[in-house]
Amino acid sequence: MIAGSRHPVVVIGAGPVGVTAALLLARRGVQSVLLERHRDVYPLPRVVATDDEVRRILQAAGVHEEFAALARPARGLRLLDARHRVIGEFRRSEHGHHGFPQTSMFDQPELERLLRAALARRPESELLSGVEVVGIDPSGDGPVRVSFRREGSEVPEYLEADFLLGCDGAGSLTREAMGAVWEDLRFEERWSVIDVRTHLPVRSWEGVEQVCDPARAATFMRIGEDRYRWEFRLRDGEELDDRRVRELIAPWVEVSYDGDVEVIRQAEYTFRARVADRWRRGRVFLLGDAAHLTPPFIGQGLCAGMRDAYNLTWKIGRVIQQGAHESLLDTYENERKPHARHMIRLAVAMGWAMTGGQGRAAALRRSLTSAACRVPALREAAGRDLSPALSRSALVRRRARLGGRELVGTACPQPWVSVDAARIRLDDLLGDSFTLLSAVPVAPWLRAVAEAIGARLIRTDDLGDDGTLAAWLRGGRADAVLLRPDRIVVDVVPAGAANFTDTAAWAPLLCTTRRPSPAEPLATAALSRSASR
Repeated sequence: MIAGSRHPVVVIGAGPVGVTAALLLARRGVQSVLLERHRDVYPLPRVVATDDEVRRILQAAGVHEEFAALARPARGLRLLDARHRVIGEFRRSEHGHHGFPQTSMFDQPELERLLRAALARRPESELLSGVEVVGIDPSGDGPVRVSFRREGSEVPEYLEADFLLGCDGAGSLTREAMGAVWEDLRFEERWSVIDVRTHLPVRSWEGVEQVCDPARAATFMRIGEDRYRWEFRLRDGEELDDRRVRELIAPWVEVSYDGDVEVIRQAEYTFRARVADRWRRGRVFLLGDAAHLTPPFIGQGLCAGMRDAYNLTWKIGRVIQQGAHESLLDTYENERKPHARHMIRLAVAMGWAMTGGQGRAAALRRSLTSAACRVPALREAAGRDLSPALSRSALVRRRARLGGRELVGTACPQPWVSVDAARIRLDDLLGDSFTLLSAVPVAPWLRAVAEAIGARLIRTDDLGDDGTLAAWLRGGRADAVLLRPDRIVVDVVPAGAANFTDTAAWAPLLCTTRRPSPAEPLATAALSRSASR
């Protein structure tokens, strides 16, 4: 990289979100430079869990098979009372909606090494480590100027970016440069996080255990073959020494002598719930912890940042590679910010339900939780995908429900499909295009609409899946759906709607997914004529 040079995308921060964003851009042919303060991967574990949606994003980044080799599927969540008796159990499937285990445990440093190794194989991306970003100028309509210093040097250098992605964490300089501030969602607790390695027998059901004890709320999970994590809420002014740690983990493992448990890390964290008030200023964007902070009770901290990367990168790719109008990028904050706020509030609510309250309030909470856990429908609902539909935008046609499940704004399922006698995952077939997925023969007018917006036409009958996609469409009372490159449903064609005319509303996609050309007004008119037939 030449100092003073101009690049399509500059990413500040080479953690999982930043590197994944660069990989997603690279697979779309978009060049990027990553600026990272640390020379190497941070060696201690932090995030330890992810969901099937993020596994699907890792598939899009081209690393899902390597991740599968280091991930460990988890059975789900158990709620325990103060005496470690089971209050309720919520199981997670090993084959979720997105085609992967609903919950996977892993070691964050291993994931980061995997991602960086994949990045090193991409000629479109360059990682510059050992540099500190000292200034960002997001003003004006031109490129963004980023100033930095190399390790051991006091001489500032700079480069320019057509787009800047701030993946620089909770203390984000990017957020400060944008003039964004935190919106406090009113949650703050001190917890001690303890990662250990031991070959002693550990009482584990191969899932997450949450101790619902207001006097000593705790979380336990198995991460790997001999790796475990405990998290304990701290009292005011409390510090945990080695003796106290051994007392706290005793319900799970009998610690009999020194050296039988290796503490890899013991760190204190303050869990907070916050959302930045703005995620974009011109060509500068916030992703991950720079944009939102969540308590860990539903394991969605990293997941939210990875969703940010997936949502934004395909849109930037369209702007840079296919001449899409920059108004397409307005949909990033419109879609992701309400989604992130919802997930944070859900985490706060789950945290209170599992650990909050004292005395009678705690007893009442335990009774209500225990009763709820005995209702099969509630157990089933808790085991499903927690992610809500995206809010309405130019690329999400939310409207009055037509019956059945609301599909618009949600991701389509990902089964295995057959192509030329080979079994592949659906996303590997769909590629980086819009897709009209239909369960019925495609009428000429609908074919014309799909062709006008550059969408592929795929019949579910031709995929050789296990019926998952057809059942999903039936459940949403839809004959067809229009999918974005990130597999989110833009709109549906209702079942039996032979004279469905609402596809005229798809015309704005001509402006938001590629730059209008002189012929576009004719194509828009064709859309309207076809939809009226």
